[in-house]
Amino acid sequence: MGDYSNMASYYDVIMTSGYYDYAKIVDNLVLQDQVEKVLEIGCGTGLILEELARRKSSIQISGIDFTGPMLDIAKKRLKPFDNVDLSQQNVCDLTLTNAYDLTFSYGGVWYFVIDGEKEPFLVSHIPEHDANLLGIAKMAQHIAPQGTLLLGIQGPHHDYETVISNGMKYSQKIDPTEIGFTKHYYLSDGPQTLMAQTVRYRTYNFDQAKEMLSAHGLRYVPETHDKKLFLRFYRN
Repeated sequence: MGDYSNMASYYDVIMTSGYYDYAKIVDNLVLQDQVEKVLEIGCGTGLILEELARRKSSIQISGIDFTGPMLDIAKKRLKPFDNVDLSQQNVCDLTLTNAYDLTFSYGGVWYFVIDGEKEPFLVSHIPEHDANLLGIAKMAQHIAPQGTLLLGIQGPHHDYETVISNGMKYSQKIDPTEIGFTKHYYLSDGPQTLMAQTVRYRTYNFDQAKEMLSAHGLRYVPETHDKKLFLRFYRN
């Protein structure tokens, strides 16, 4: 499982400098009908859940994350919201008391990459295949019958660098591997390296991803509308 402890202190600076559009992500989430309980798998520092809790004070919101320092920041951020519950958990050992109408991950444990007209492929923060199977099984146990799983869509990963807040420079480097790729994250301020983090990812083609999810009753639901940020799976 990818651990982002080295990145935690700088995560918000990077992510709120144009890496993600949190308002648009939550726009997609609030369109879901008849949702009373929501779970985010890999909630990080709570940036998505904060926006969701502001808009949906009447629903019960839960979030899990593997990285303690990230979750500590999330707990401080979400303390004002009494409808949010957070816990540090490995999805492969997921144990929660609820079944959720809506479960989602956007850049968390699992997400899809779509490159133009090419078929989507699944990216996992879990490099071990057996652990992916176990994690999906545990997650599915917490999705209510007729519930929805939304897995985020990202564009293709590539090497790049950019100047972000206060003149700091963020950069990333991608190295292909036999099972997927390794991503190296860097943040520097002039000559000083503030953060360096390396995470291994496993990838699956679309047929493999659908097969793993359907084995636990999660059926892919194609959608044709533009500007979608998630692929949808429906629990039988």
